[in-house]
Amino acid sequence: MKAFVAGATGETGRRIVEELVQRNITVRALVRNLEKGKEILPPAAELVVGDVLKPESLEKAIADCTVILCATGASPSLDPTGPYQVDYQGTKNLVNMAKPKSIEHFVLVSSLCVSKFFHPLNLFWLILYWKKQAEKYLQESGLTYTIVRPGGLKNPDNPDPIIMSAADTLFEGSISRTKVAQVSVESLFQSAAQKKIVEIVAKPEAESMDWEQLFTNVT
Repeated sequence: MKAFVAGATGETGRRIVEELVQRNITVRALVRNLEKGKEILPPAAELVVGDVLKPESLEKAIADCTVILCATGASPSLDPTGPYQVDYQGTKNLVNMAKPKSIEHFVLVSSLCVSKFFHPLNLFWLILYWKKQAEKYLQESGLTYTIVRPGGLKNPDNPDPIIMSAADTLFEGSISRTKVAQVSVESLFQSAAQKKIVEIVAKPEAESMDWEQLFTNVT
């Protein structure tokens, strides 16, 4: 297995890279800024300069990779096209590159509540709407996928057990980015994770389950 990570220097993406490295999985991380990548990513990760909005930079970057994990996301800005460009068009470019290369598994980090159009987050240039459109494009691509929809993202990790549920069943709650990374990477190894949308939060009162149970319970 060789993993390609898009959004590798983001708060969630860098944790995905770290999780892959900890599991001794070969990683190629897509970065727009090589120096920033060297500063924050593990030395074991291979860095390649490119941009999901520039398809010509992706073909060689993906090259011999067998799985893709996408944790891109539009940064807050005054540009109303940001979420459309990054969350939708960027993901679409990755999917289009993945299909002819017979990528074995495509993991997309999305968000809770993407199906709720009248959600406060959509005031930020329809960010949830465009994440939902990216999900649909991936689902219809024919690729084997797992779509991970986390709740509110927190940087510090905690021991709270993960709650994993089916699409459009969780509408509140939070989870650490470390756990999002763990779920994303683990989905590559669980057959029950294939072609599923999983929604995740973490709560202290949740029942602790192993990975197989968590993914199998999502129907």
